[in-house]
Amino acid sequence: MANNPNPGLLSRMLMRKSVEQVQRESETSTLKRTLGPWNLVFLGVGCIIGAGIFVRTGNAAALHAGPAVLLSFLVAGIVCALAGLCYAELSSTLPVSGSAYTYSYTTVGEFAAWIMGGLLLLEYGLTVW
Repeated sequence: MANNPNPGLLSRMLMRKSVEQVQRESETSTLKRTLGPWNLVFLGVGCIIGAGIFVRTGNAAALHAGPAVLLSFLVAGIVCALAGLCYAELSSTLPVSGSAYTYSYTTVGEFAAWIMGGLLLLEYGLTVW
């Protein structure tokens, strides 16, 4: 697949970039890191909490958790912390400016990254709406 100068559509969609390629491209990028550790921590906490905690958790706790509301919030908090640690590990492996699109492009391929980009647009578009 790498030797073919004119790959087909399916081959192009399944292509992945190596970590070294992403790092080389980031060296020529004009985007610079400006956020410090505390900025990123607070941004991550804000994204995790979001507005959904005020809307969906009360309904789910009332209908499904019953008297174990505190336990369900504790389990959800642990799962969110573990997801944040996984994201931090991935972002430290690929030290480039990017988001879920960049990470999925590097790990899974272009087609999955294209779907991820569409889902991000949908998410942010519906959040504003």
